[in-house]
Amino acid sequence: MKTAEDARGVHGEGPRRLGLCLLCGLPAAGKSTFARALSPRLRQERGWAVGVVAYDDVMPDAFLEEASARPLVSTEGAGPSLWSQKEIEGLHLNAGLPLGWEPSQWKVLRQELLKYLEYFLLAVINGCQMSTPPNRTEAMWEDFITCLKDQDLISSAAPEAQSCYLLTKTAVSRPLFLILDDNFYYQSMRYEVYQLARKYSLGFCQLFLDCSLETCLQRNGQRPQALPAETIHLMGRKLEKPNPEKNAWEHNSLTIESSECSSEASLKLTDLLLTALENPVKYIEDNVEQKEADRIVCSTNLLHQADQMLRRIVSQTMKEAKEERVLPFNLKLLAEELNKLKAEFLEDLRQGNKKYLCFPETISVSDAIAFFHHEKDNIVQKYFSKH
Repeated sequence: MKTAEDARGVHGEGPRRLGLCLLCGLPAAGKSTFARALSPRLRQERGWAVGVVAYDDVMPDAFLEEASARPLVSTEGAGPSLWSQKEIEGLHLNAGLPLGWEPSQWKVLRQELLKYLEYFLLAVINGCQMSTPPNRTEAMWEDFITCLKDQDLISSAAPEAQSCYLLTKTAVSRPLFLILDDNFYYQSMRYEVYQLARKYSLGFCQLFLDCSLETCLQRNGQRPQALPAETIHLMGRKLEKPNPEKNAWEHNSLTIESSECSSEASLKLTDLLLTALENPVKYIEDNVEQKEADRIVCSTNLLHQADQMLRRIVSQTMKEAKEERVLPFNLKLLAEELNKLKAEFLEDLRQGNKKYLCFPETISVSDAIAFFHHEKDNIVQKYFSKH
C-alpha cells in the first residue's frame, strides 16, 4: 500500500487537500445532530466535499452478526475473567451492548473500518477506483458503501470490475473532509486515526462536543433505543478528553459546548478545519512525537505485563483456596473480591498510582506485584489461612 511519499506528485496540480476530523463526546451529546448540520454548511460555504462516517450506523449490526455465537466465558465463582476490565468496560460502552459479547471482536471491527477508510483515501489520492478489501465483514462493508454513496462520494460499481467502485466528480475535484462520528472515549482510539492521517500526510483535527452528564442522560432517555443509564455514567468516568498540553499530536483540537451555536464558535470551528487542511500531518514526525508514541507503548506494555501477572496470582490463589476446602459460597465471594482488587489496581496503575501505590508514574512491574500481594493477602486471611 502506498504511503504519503508514494502518493505525492500523482497529479500535476500537487497533492490533494484531504482532512480527517474526529467528532467525539458522550452518547447523546449531540454529535450526530451536529455532524448533520455541519456537513451541508461546509459544502455550501466552503465548496468542500464532506463525508460523515457515523460508527453507530456502520458497525453495530455487523458486530452482532459476527459475534452472535461468541458468549463471554462466565467467571462466577471461578478464577479471573478471560478479558481485562478495560476491555469489558469498553465493550459495554460501545453502543451499549450487553455483557456477553467478545470485546476483542469489537476492536477488530473498529480497525477494519479504518482499513475501509484507507481504501477510500487511497482511491482519492491516486485518482482511481476504490477497490474492495479481500477480507471484509460483508454487512459492514455494504453499510460503508451505502454511507459513501448517500453523500455523493462514490457511484455504482465499475462495469468492468464489480469489486471496484467509481469515485464521483465531487470526491475527486474538491478539498475533502471525512468527519468520523463516534464516542472515541479512549485516547488510543483517536491515536489510531491520527496514525492514518500521518501515513498519508492528511490534515487532522479533533472536535470534542462537551455536554453535561445530566443532559446526556435526559436526551438518551428520549431515544427509541436508549442506552442503559449506567453505560453513560461509566463513560463519563472513563472518557479521556483531548489533551493538547499533554499530547503533541492532539494540538489541533477544539472543545465546543453542545448547546453552543454562536457565530464565535462557528468561526473557531472553521478555523480548526482550515488549519488542518493547510497543515497536514508530516509523514516523518519530530522527536517530540516519537517520544510521545514511545511513552504510550511503554505504558501499554507495563499495564499488559501487570495484568498478565495479576491474573496468574488470582488464579493460583483460587486454586489454593479450593485445596483448603473453602466453601463454594465463600469461594465465590473470594473470587469477586480478588477480581475487584485486580481491576482497581490496574486502573490505579493506569491513572498514575494515586490510591494503592502512592508513587510517581514510573514504577516497575515487580514493585506493583509486591504491593498487590500485600493487599491480596489481607483479603485471603478472611477466608483461609495461607502462609
